[in-house]
Parts: sequence; C-alpha cells; structure tokens
Amino acid sequence: MIRTFRSLRSRNYRLFASGQVVSLTGSWMQRLAQDWLVSQLSHTSGSDLGITIGLQFLPMLLFGLYGGVVADRYPKRRILMVTQTSMALFALGLGLLVVSGQVTLWEVYALAFLLGVATAVDNPTRQAFVVEMVGPDDVVNAVGLNSATFNTARIVGPALAGGLIAALGDRTGPVFLCNAASYLAVLVSLFLMRDRELYGARLQARAKGQLRAGLAYVRRRPILYLPIIMAGVIGTLGLNFQLTLVLMDRSVFHLGASAYGLLSSTLAIGSLAGALLAARRQRPRLRIMVGAALAFGVAEVACALMPSYGALAGVLVPTGALSLTFTTTANSSLQLASDEGMRGRVMGVYMLVFLGGTPIGAPLVGWLAQVLGARWSFLIGGVATVAVAVAVGGVLLWWQRDRLVAARRPALAASMAGAGLPAPQTVGGAGSSLPLAPPGGAAGPVEEDLHRLTPEGRKSMAGPALRSDQR
Repeated sequence: MIRTFRSLRSRNYRLFASGQVVSLTGSWMQRLAQDWLVSQLSHTSGSDLGITIGLQFLPMLLFGLYGGVVADRYPKRRILMVTQTSMALFALGLGLLVVSGQVTLWEVYALAFLLGVATAVDNPTRQAFVVEMVGPDDVVNAVGLNSATFNTARIVGPALAGGLIAALGDRTGPVFLCNAASYLAVLVSLFLMRDRELYGARLQARAKGQLRAGLAYVRRRPILYLPIIMAGVIGTLGLNFQLTLVLMDRSVFHLGASAYGLLSSTLAIGSLAGALLAARRQRPRLRIMVGAALAFGVAEVACALMPSYGALAGVLVPTGALSLTFTTTANSSLQLASDEGMRGRVMGVYMLVFLGGTPIGAPLVGWLAQVLGARWSFLIGGVATVAVAVAVGGVLLWWQRDRLVAARRPALAASMAGAGLPAPQTVGGAGSSLPLAPPGGAAGPVEEDLHRLTPEGRKSMAGPALRSDQR
C-alpha cells in the first residue's frame, strides 16, 4: 500500500493531486453534460456529436507541438495557472448560455474549440510537470496515481452529472456552472506550491528550430516513436468513449442520461483498477504496453457484440483496466526515456497524436455509426487497436530476434573462420543502414528496462547529439 502511494510524500504533489480530484470531477461532469446537450440540440445525431468532440480536440492537432515548446520554454506552474483559468471561463460562459436558454449548437462548437486551445498547452505542460514535482525515481508511480485520480473523477463525475440532469428535468446548465467553480481547487493548489521543492527543469531559451529539433529527437529514437505510433492509432479510433457510450445508450438500448452516466462510471471503475496496479509497478516495459493494447482491442470488439445493457456494463470493467494499462505504460516510458530539456516537446508530440487524432477519428466513427449502426463505433476501434498492436509487437519481436542473433554472431564468425568459411553478413550487406536492432546496440525493446536506461544509452539511441542552440 505504501509503495502504491509513495509519490504523496511530496507536498507539492499532494496539493496537485487534491486539486485535480475536484477539478477533474467537474470536467467529467461537463463532458457528460456537453454530450447530452448536443444530443438534445441535434436530436441524437452521431455526426453532430462527433463534430463537437472533434472540434474540442482539433486544437491539439493544430497547436499540440507548440504547446510542448511552450512547456519547455516557460515555468510550468505558471503556464498551468493561465490554462486552468481559461478553462474555467469557458465553462462559465457555456453554463450561462444554457441557463439563459440562448445556447445554439454553433455556440457549443465554438466553446468546445476554445476549450481545446487551452488544452493543447495544458496537457503537455501538465504531463511534463509530473517529473518536476516528484523527481525521476517516482515518476512511474506519479503517472499511475494521476490516472487513478483521473478515473476516480471519471467514476464520480458522470454519475453526479447524470443524476443532476435527470433531477433537473434534462437541464444541463447547472452542470457547466459546477465545473467552472471546480477549477478554483486546482488554482489554489498551484498557488500554494513551493518553487524551491520542485525538481528544477532546464528551461529552453527562445531560439529558431526548437520544434524541428523536438521532432528530429523523437524520429531518431524507436523507444519513443513506437509508443507514440500506437497511441496515435488507439487515441484516434479506439478511445472514443464519449461518442461510443452515448450512441449505445440512446440508439441501441434507448435509455437516458442516468444510464449513460452509469456506463461511463463502470468503464472508469475498471480504469481506476488498472491505474492503481500501474502505480505499483517500478518501471514500464514495452512488452506490457503491447500486450495491454492487444487485449484492449479484443475487449472493444466484445463490447460491440454485447446483447444487453448489463452485459456491456460488465465488459466495460476489463476494457477500462486494459486501456489504462496501455496509456500509463506509454506515458511513463516516454517521460523516462526523454532528456530533461526535451521532455515537454516529447510529451507535446505524444499528446498531439494521442488526442489530436480525435478530430479525425470522432467524426469518422460517428458518421460510420450513423450509417452502419452504433455497434460499429466500438467494432472499428477494436479492430484498429488489434492491428496496430500486432504490427508493433511484430517489430519488437523482430528486433529481439536479431539481438539474439547478433549476440551469437562472434562465436559463429570464429567457428566459420576456423573452418575457412567467410564471416556472416548483416542483412543488406556491409554498410547497410537497415535497423536490425535498436540504434546504439541497446537492449532489445521487448525487455528494455527504462528505469535504468543511462544518459549514455539514451544518447546512443538518439543518434548525433543536439547542440544547445538546436534545443
């Protein structure tokens, strides 16, 4: 138990986590209320719901990389105070529009987009801020606890919102106002933090080429770009629960807001369990990440085939646990494998592909669900997730096999030389640039211990070192 919650030894992290519990509960209340409001205004149109979700995540696609540059350039605590204040004002504006009876679908679209703009800076900053609060030794635990906090809110928030909407006669305005007030908790927690207790990050001076340098840094490191590729596919097509659950609730089982809230909470219960298990892990492994993604894809296919509301709710528990196992492993592995001065940009790339694909995936999945049926919203995501997990797993197994062959090659070469035979060649012949193993000769990524990856090993996997002016 102590090992599970060891990051709470840090005062700054305790403040951050407590503020997040309140604020994220309000955010999840707003998510359900926003989906329900759009379904009311559009008469349950899957396309309109998909467009709303897409607009909310479109800024991550447009500005997510720049959000990472901002996170590396300025103090992260101050950035978060600005972004959280902006989000509170957007929630307040939407709440007042709904309460006054003046809200239209286009206004919901606009405010969803503005919320996404703030999120494009907030998300990579918040992800990179974790290491500054707890240090590198506890970052895996802190990422797991962050996910546990997120999913505790995900359990409580939708249930509260669904009950409140039902009690108020399908009125969503008060829910948005509650969310606006909840941001005060995280703002107070950020204000009370002590700068001297933060693990100071090296801020990057303003210079040309910082964005390109971040992209080049990721491109040269398989240990970074493989998790990011998986996150992109799964985030775009597999993690559209805001869309899939409301469509299943209203179009397949013909139930109301309370039932939708309970489905969201059931998914979050499984996610919370997965997050707490992840917090106990000492170090992330790519093998666990790939296995969790594969099992998550299978679970989504099972969700599509469930014949009843109760059966779907039951399958959502392991689905949530598997999705969190994948996301926490990917997140913590990227943070540990990134150099200090690049962490914000790496997390910007990660959040770009993880959340930035939603503007493409959500409208596409929503349209297909409207044409083919709501169950296809789950089926499409499940098949895509299985496909990318199998592909990345195949690459990792190939590297692992070649690593074993390379380890035996000196003995084989000596044996063949003794017999008068030519030495074995690598694929492609001498000088071939084909990456039979991870660059730098590091341990195979299937068994890579990221917690013990040395700076020298990171540099060898990154390729040529970046000059300070390129960073």
